[in-house]
Amino acid sequence: MKIETPGITRANEGMQGISWNILGQTYVPKSCTADSFSWHATLPPGTFVPPHVHPDQDEYLYILEGKLDFVLGDGETQGMPGDLVRLAMGVPHGIFNKSNQTAKVLFWVSPSRRLYDLFWGIHNLPEQNPDAVVALAAEYNVHFLPPPPGG
Repeated sequence: MKIETPGITRANEGMQGISWNILGQTYVPKSCTADSFSWHATLPPGTFVPPHVHPDQDEYLYILEGKLDFVLGDGETQGMPGDLVRLAMGVPHGIFNKSNQTAKVLFWVSPSRRLYDLFWGIHNLPEQNPDAVVALAAEYNVHFLPPPPGG
């Protein structure tokens, strides 16, 4: 990981021009050091991140546009523009765009661990099928939960 340098990552730009396709969503990395990794995400209607756990990272979302539904621990909640969503390490969470509009979100995790590398891995999968994504994520210490019974 590099040491952060002063500067501006411009709107609609990512680090080194990077843009990833992750589960039908677009992730654009904005900053990455050992302490923090941030990315802008565009979540089209109907896309989601299945429930999973980061055992050693706190994750945050600042919702810029749209609304998102969350599974957070044993409950469910919804976030709107201007909301900061805190997903504490070790707590299962899932993110769902059940609306008919695109959601735009600034995400970040702390510490970064290997999430940046995981996103490269998912982006480069020949096919982002659930089994392949789950297996790859486990190698990077992000653990997807099994679907609920009957789900």
